[in-house]
Order: sequence, then structure tokens, then C-alpha cells
Amino acid sequence: MGDTSPKGIFSARMIDDLASQGAIFDGGGFDADQVQPASLDLRLDDRAYRVRASFLPGPDHKVTDRIADLLLHEIDLTAGAVLERGCVYIVPLIEALALPEDVSATTNPKSSTGRLDIFTRVIADNARSFDTIEPGYKGPLYLEISPRTFPVLVRRGSRLSQIRFRRGHTVLDADEHRALNESETLVFSDNPQIGDGVSLSIDLNGEGRGGLIGFRSKRHTGVVDVDKKAALDVLDYWEPLYDRGNHALTFDPDEFYILVSREAVHVPPDYAAEMVPFDPLVGEFRVHYAGFFDPGFGHDAAGGRGSRAVLEVRSREVPFLVEDGQTIGRLVYERMAERPRLLYGSDLGSNYQAQSLKLSKHFKPFDTAS
Repeated sequence: MGDTSPKGIFSARMIDDLASQGAIFDGGGFDADQVQPASLDLRLDDRAYRVRASFLPGPDHKVTDRIADLLLHEIDLTAGAVLERGCVYIVPLIEALALPEDVSATTNPKSSTGRLDIFTRVIADNARSFDTIEPGYKGPLYLEISPRTFPVLVRRGSRLSQIRFRRGHTVLDADEHRALNESETLVFSDNPQIGDGVSLSIDLNGEGRGGLIGFRSKRHTGVVDVDKKAALDVLDYWEPLYDRGNHALTFDPDEFYILVSREAVHVPPDYAAEMVPFDPLVGEFRVHYAGFFDPGFGHDAAGGRGSRAVLEVRSREVPFLVEDGQTIGRLVYERMAERPRLLYGSDLGSNYQAQSLKLSKHFKPFDTAS
């Protein structure tokens, strides 16, 4: 008989099963809202290590070996500590893994992490690449954290990253993307661009938002507490950007922008999706640090009716002009191993369902007429 284990991205129920089987060390139990429809939030442990440089351990080393070589100082996170802009920190995670031989995993920053321009990557022992956990991996996990724009306050239990588990090949090919769009409508557009994923373009019109097209981060701001919602005034941290009639924007080098897709997107309940973080075919910038889109994102029955994709954009070495409707990213869909019992959105009180242009949950609502 062949293997009858379901192939695809693991649902919340399957993640709970992994934990109960000892494949995920949960530090004495998951937080109430830690398990998402197709992912698990990862929690910081109680120590951070500031290091001289980012690194990969490679096949012959553990992460702790590299930390010992590069350590500048150790920080206690028990009562909370500020991580400064431009510095590199390594933080052990509470969760550790003992994966079955046919189960692999990938990690990604949480949506709120990306919208704060906190650069994060998960590292495993003996890893040759970031954010990739090989099938059968047994060992601890660590998070590299480098705040790029705002100093951030974190503590033990803070969640900046998330992990997806999968069995088998899960990514749709070009024909499967087109067929799924025909049956489920993945992107609400008069002229959808479907191939090895769903192409998304940028909205620089600002219609329905008083001409607001996005936000550019300010420098030399106060601290952002990553665990506090709706606590900060937008204008203390962001410069609103408005369309002045030309429907275009020039990305300045080394600046950070929050923008929004022109198209509303939909992730059906039996699928998950991920935004390609940087596509060299579309320009000299990185788009969307936080790439996981859960089943039910933009789904009508989960309160979505199509949701825009908020784009976290950091320009590269040269100024780069973009125009309204220009392709800026690509959403790739994967099969779920089973339909989640709860979907992203109304089932979970998700922060970004039915969103348009929206900053992270840490900021108070912004009046587009201001």
C-alpha cells in the first residue's frame, strides 16, 4: 500500500496533532490564539544575543557555535528590552521541532512584523538557508531580528514570525492557478495576469481614500511595543502620501513604504498563498516581507469579499519610479492538506480581513481626510 498521509499545508488541527505527538515542543502549551488556520506563531524566549553579523551555521555547525563567535552582548527579555535599529540580534524561540521524516516547514514574518519593517529570519542548526526547515529536522529554532526603521520593544512570548508545515509538493503550477481562478476567482480584476502565480499591481490612485496612496516611514521615532495594539499616533511614525494627479511615486533609496494592491485577492478555504518577497523582474525594490496569506483571506463567507494586499516596500540602491497599475508582486497558491475548521477573518477576529490600505495593528486608526 502507498502512503495515505494527506499532502499539503497543515491545518490548525494538524498542527495541534504535531504538538501532541511531540513533533513541536510548545513550552507547556500554546497560547490561546497562537495556532492560525495554516500556520503557528513562534514565540521569543527570554534571551537575545546581539551579534556582529548575520550568518548561516552551515552543515557542520550549530547556531550556538556561531553566536559564541560573533557575540557582542546578551540581553534579558524577561521584563522586555528595546532592540535598536540597524543591529542584528539572535533570539532562541520557545518552540523546538522533532519533525517526521516526511514533514518540512517554512517560516515568514507575521503581517504586523513586516509592516513595521522588522527584518526577521528563522535559523535552524546546520542550516544552509534561512526560513527553511528540512524534513525530519530535530532541534531548536532561532530568530534573527534586525529592526530597519523603528526601535522595537519585545519580551519573552512576543511573536514576530510564523511557521507553516507541509507534506509533499503543494505549490500549484501555471495551469492549476488559471483553473482555480476560473472556479474560485483568486483576483478581482478586469484583466487578471495568471501564470506561476497571480500578479498584483500597485494602487497609486487613492480613490475612496481621499487620494491617500500610502505611507513613508519617518526616521528617529519613538519605540514601538510589538505587543500593544492601537497605542500609537500614525503621524508620529509615518508621513502620509497623497496622489497629486500623476498617479505615480518615486521610491527613494533606503526608504520604507506601506502601499496597497490595486486588485482585491481571495484565498479559498482549501488553499493557502504566499507573496513572492522580491521579484527581480519588476524593479529595484523588495516587496512584502510578510508573505503568508491564510485560507479564507478575502473570502466572502469569512467577511472578506476580496481583500487588498498591503505591500511593504523597501527600495534598493537607486530611485525607482512606479506608476498606478504597474506589476509589483506575485501571489503563489498552495494546497491545504485539509480545510481548516476556522478561516482567516470573522471566525478568528483577524486584524487585516477586508482591508484596504492599512498600517500595522500597533497604530490608531488614521483619518484619510486629515
